[in-house]
Amino acid sequence: MKNAFRKTAVPFVLSLALVAGTAVAQSTAPASPSSSSSMSSAGKTHAQRRADRVEEQINDLHEKLQITDAQSKQWNAYADVMRDNARKASDAFRQRAQKMSTMSADEVMKSYAQLAQMHADDMQRLSAAFSDLYSALSPEQRQSADALFQNKAATAHHGAAHKKMTRPASASSAASTPST
Repeated sequence: MKNAFRKTAVPFVLSLALVAGTAVAQSTAPASPSSSSSMSSAGKTHAQRRADRVEEQINDLHEKLQITDAQSKQWNAYADVMRDNARKASDAFRQRAQKMSTMSADEVMKSYAQLAQMHADDMQRLSAAFSDLYSALSPEQRQSADALFQNKAATAHHGAAHKKMTRPASASSAASTPST
């Protein structure tokens, strides 16, 4: 039973953590190259480093999609939803982590459900914002977006399946302990 719970809950929590990390990073304004390089990685918190990585991903997506000035309204709306989602997820994970040592098993399960519902609601908002952006893209940009998103989905799916198949049983149980 305990192992079945881990097999179900841990991938879910890890995926939420990745989404939260992406969202948190998107919640910060892009740092100028000089300011980000002048602050050492060691001087930053985990959340700041994660936010920097996500902001890099946002900038990369903006560049790869070649967002134009005419599309900036839809792009900014999409980015704002990502930033808002990130702030909410970051706060929720931080609050959960602070309470974890005093939570009963029932409360832990309810917290998973709350995180899942929050994630689902946030993804609905993000999807709607992306639909607005996607409709403003040129056919060439749409092709780029399609390729980028399909490639990311395939890589994420393949990576998760590969890890399951290659991870030794002892590493599997250690890796399945949530670190939120």
